[in-house]
Amino acid sequence: MLIQTLFILITLLLPTTVLAETQSGSIGVEGKISSDPPKIGATIVSPTTGRVFTEIPIVVTGSCPNGTVVKLFKNNVFSGSANCTNGSYSITIDLFSGQNDLVARVYDALDQAGPDSNTVTITFNDDRSSLFGPRVTLTSNYAKRGASPGEKIIFPIILSGGTGPYAFSVDWGDGKAPDLLTQEFPGVVSLEHLCESPGVYNVIVKAVDKNGVSAFLQIVAICNGPLSDSAASSQKDNNTPIVKIEKKILWWPAVISLPLIIITFWLGRRHALFVLRRRIERGDRAFR
Repeated sequence: MLIQTLFILITLLLPTTVLAETQSGSIGVEGKISSDPPKIGATIVSPTTGRVFTEIPIVVTGSCPNGTVVKLFKNNVFSGSANCTNGSYSITIDLFSGQNDLVARVYDALDQAGPDSNTVTITFNDDRSSLFGPRVTLTSNYAKRGASPGEKIIFPIILSGGTGPYAFSVDWGDGKAPDLLTQEFPGVVSLEHLCESPGVYNVIVKAVDKNGVSAFLQIVAICNGPLSDSAASSQKDNNTPIVKIEKKILWWPAVISLPLIIITFWLGRRHALFVLRRRIERGDRAFR
């Protein structure tokens, strides 16, 4: 009893070392920071109002604020897009038969629209519309789509009008030969292309129906750039938990426990003496 008490006393009086493990790392959070939409809109410089065209496609050019995507609408139908580069854009489009009201609109990275451009009204005298009915047209719900290197960019295109089957030519703007494909009926056509070299590309889509009538659509494809080796290493390091061991000497358990130990030791010693005295008395009686 005495030995055990002394052992406890010695143990508690020794400095107590506490290992505190702390971890630091990084957590990926994706979100959008709200901001005001663009205050400066695009302008249409060419063509000018009053022009009459007999052939398509035509090229629409103008000015725009850097860092935006320009979407072009004809009669309120999306007709093509381009990334604003050095304060200007160029979009290849086709036209509806008859009057076409062209409006350019800029969008920021959050897809917030800026003010409309000036409206340019032009006319397309289509000599084939009376022969083959409604022209074949192309549009899309997306002005731009992207993918990471090694993945495919998938672009849904809406094909309408004309007479099937249809032949497609898709120039992805990356220097490779255009993709060729066919479609039997109008509807949604999914264009696919392997993303290899990081960059922003203007994609020209051309569709020709059975009667040789053409439609054009320009869209924006973005191939995201891979992280550099140093950035990847930094990201890896930031994502790896760092374990740090801190040693702290805690004296307060010993200070609090010391009076209790002394009292316990004193009571234990008195109990041991009492038991020993009883045993001696019993032994004396046994010998009588």
